[in-house]
Amino acid sequence: MKKQIYILASLLLVSGIALAQKGNTKRANKLFEMRAYTQAAELYETKERNQEVLQNLADSYYYNTSLQKAIKTYRELFVEYGDSIDIEYHFRYAQALKGVKNYKEADKHLSRYYNKPVNTLAFIKTTEKTTPHNFELKQIENEGSSSDFGLTFYGNNKVAFASARNTENPSYSWNELPYLDLYSATLTDGNALKDVEPFSDAINTDSHESNAVFTKDSKTMYFNRTNTTRKKTDEDRIAHIKIYKAELVDGQWTNVTALPFTSNSYSTEHPALSKDEKTLYFASDMPGTYGSFDIYKVAINEDGTYGEPENLGDTVNTKHREQFPFISEFNVLYFSSIGHQGYGGLDVFRSNMVNGSFDRPVNLGPTINSHLDDFAYVIREKDNRGYVSSNRTGYDRLFGFAREENPLTKYQVEGIVQDLNSKALLAGSLVTLFDESDTVIQDTIVGDDAYYIFKIEPNKKYKVRGTRKAYIPQDVEFSTDSKGKVQHNIYLSLESFADAEERIKETEKGDVQVKLDKIYFDFDKSHIREDAAVTLNVLVDLMKKYPSMEVEVSAHTDARGPDQYNLDLSKRRAASTLEYLVSQGIDRNRLKSIGYGEMQPLNKCVKEGICDDSEYDINRRCEFTILN
Repeated sequence: MKKQIYILASLLLVSGIALAQKGNTKRANKLFEMRAYTQAAELYETKERNQEVLQNLADSYYYNTSLQKAIKTYRELFVEYGDSIDIEYHFRYAQALKGVKNYKEADKHLSRYYNKPVNTLAFIKTTEKTTPHNFELKQIENEGSSSDFGLTFYGNNKVAFASARNTENPSYSWNELPYLDLYSATLTDGNALKDVEPFSDAINTDSHESNAVFTKDSKTMYFNRTNTTRKKTDEDRIAHIKIYKAELVDGQWTNVTALPFTSNSYSTEHPALSKDEKTLYFASDMPGTYGSFDIYKVAINEDGTYGEPENLGDTVNTKHREQFPFISEFNVLYFSSIGHQGYGGLDVFRSNMVNGSFDRPVNLGPTINSHLDDFAYVIREKDNRGYVSSNRTGYDRLFGFAREENPLTKYQVEGIVQDLNSKALLAGSLVTLFDESDTVIQDTIVGDDAYYIFKIEPNKKYKVRGTRKAYIPQDVEFSTDSKGKVQHNIYLSLESFADAEERIKETEKGDVQVKLDKIYFDFDKSHIREDAAVTLNVLVDLMKKYPSMEVEVSAHTDARGPDQYNLDLSKRRAASTLEYLVSQGIDRNRLKSIGYGEMQPLNKCVKEGICDDSEYDINRRCEFTILN
């Protein structure tokens, strides 16, 4: 009997332990879903280390930037369960490894993740040589700071930022720091914040507020606020973030309202205003993203309403996080990303607007990006000064920076324009720089030295074109990406039409003409005869061979007959000739017709009765002068 009681007690004890473990795992999972990573990790550490526990424990450490613990746990996970692990864990493990600068090991997992070779050290080496700017960072002195980020311009001489310094706020379960509030301050010449004051209770609540941006007149503010209620989305219990708008009325912030495209089902955050304040940029994980947070834009209408949010597309956005957009006064988009190749964590990138879309992002390089998170970048381009936030010291900190051109990497293309055959310098030639979408970026008329130079940018494809009247244009394509060069010296050697084609001659007056057999018209007529069409087809072929060639069609008569009659007849014949060329596929914009009547004789036969028929016949002609 005692033995039976002992066995029953043992079974109940084992069952109780199992139930307790199961209960604690359920509690840990709930904390993990709520992104209470510090508390979740503490519970997971006490549990049996099965695959789910190891995955969530490693992720908890990763999301809280406890990278050494994350690496140790990810490594254990891959040793025990390598064949059954979701591919996304390779990405996070690699990011943790990059966070401690173990790039070679990180690249093994990234190469498997992307299914192509990844070489971060080569990327770093290339970026050091090709980044267009160097940044000098200095941490901003900030008494009472525990965690601050998102410093932004506010009025003429103030700044605003988010801080976890208010210890009276409840702590945030993600990292157990106090909830964020927004503060204003003055930044001294010595790079210190003074007169730090919280915004009013209309702005700061018992939830998180951060990432403020202001209109130029400082009377409108957009900012983040975290919902006080959590929304169960799929398997996650998340308190989402909304963008709010506030108005300054009689010195008080009021009319605080969430923007109409925000939601309790997804987050909208990190607002940024275009220079004309007609477009709001932001980050969101709303339905339709490429996988995580993407950068969006939305129109701000004149009546205060908003358009439909537009995703900036897969040139800017990846399946991972793109956040913290900022639009400079030069319409340059700056943002942070963990999806584009970088040094580790969030890196700051830039993207230029071309034809209404943003081009391929460029990493800002090692003097501003670290192996951890670098974000909330803002700049005044004309001053080459701005602010950035980073957790490179272990907590979020504010940094001011000065920017200057990298002396080692002056991106430029230069050269001269010369005649292909004589090598003579072609002063007065036009040189044009195009981007890869054939949009004109810059152009210049070269001087007596025939020299041109253009500043260009990294990771771009370009085309430079030399043009000159009566010359065949030359195009040269080049790039500044990893397969290209930083500096390009391109000689543009143009060949004249006269050198390239026997039928093209330069006249004594300096005009360049296409010499064709004589075109005949019926008496007092202007329609194109069959024999004339055969002759004109030679010109058609030439103009199709040289798509840039532009031609003036001019018709001339002899001096016999009334002046006005001859002028009108020549105009009709020139126009008829032009129309024939158009009918054969030549763009009308490449042609010009003009009738000169008897005004431009080639000999002394300037009036009736002084020459024989053969001499008058010389002046009856069509000429084809190359305009370009």
